[in-house]
Amino acid sequence: MCGMPQQPPVRSTASRPSRPDASMSLLTTVMDHSLDEGYSEAAARKRESGSTGVPKPLRAKLGLAVGLVLAAMVVTVGAAQARIAAPELAKERRELIDRVETATRDADDLEHEVDELRGDVSARQRAALKEHGGDGAELVALLSGATEVRGPGVKLVVNDKKQADQGGGGPRESSGFSDTGRVRDRDMQRVVNGLWESGAEAITINDQRLTALSAIRAAGDAILVDNKPLVPPYTVLAVGDGQQLSTRFQNSHDGQYLHALQENFGIRTSIAAVDDLRLPAAPSVTVRTAEPKAGKGTS
Repeated sequence: MCGMPQQPPVRSTASRPSRPDASMSLLTTVMDHSLDEGYSEAAARKRESGSTGVPKPLRAKLGLAVGLVLAAMVVTVGAAQARIAAPELAKERRELIDRVETATRDADDLEHEVDELRGDVSARQRAALKEHGGDGAELVALLSGATEVRGPGVKLVVNDKKQADQGGGGPRESSGFSDTGRVRDRDMQRVVNGLWESGAEAITINDQRLTALSAIRAAGDAILVDNKPLVPPYTVLAVGDGQQLSTRFQNSHDGQYLHALQENFGIRTSIAAVDDLRLPAAPSVTVRTAEPKAGKGTS
């Protein structure tokens, strides 16, 4: 036995018990992997490329359809609201128009009443002056503008420069106006005062009769006579001794001032004697104060 090779010992191991589901491997595989491997790989590639199951053209069409639906809904809701609000708006508009028309009629009636009262006051004034004053009353009525005047006189036209947009030197700069080619209220004041001083008995500017209470002012670029705006050219009519009145005015300081405006600033002027002028009466002569005549009672 010494000469025989020794065999390695044989280790006996106990066989392990098999798993209960070993015989169900196919069913387990089907449950764990419901998709075929080819489908799984295709799905994985789509996920990696960022694409979804809906094609891009189809997504664009779906988005457009959704947008159109929303726009249609907005338009429908807006139209419904407009139909609901239309009757109320129409009613408010009709009420506003009625109010404007009513106010316009009231204003027209008041203006007509004012004109009638002015005519009545003027007639009473003229009658009172004739009754108590004789020739002196006629002179007072003439100077106060309470009566129409007709006779010889002068026609003086004062107009802006053709293009009154250039500055200039001289005394007009002190007023702060740059367009020295425009006729200003102070220019017309000097013209009127010069005519009164030269012997005018009655004066109008653009058919607006001047009285002792008349005011010539400015409102922006407009000249106001008794708060009524006038536009150039300014036509001044003055009743008096025509030729003598024209000569006296042109030789006066105010006439020389007007001539300087024409020479230095391009203001256009013209003066001429007229044989027959007709000046209207003033719309109304406002009495500021009144006192009863001494020695007579009042009723």
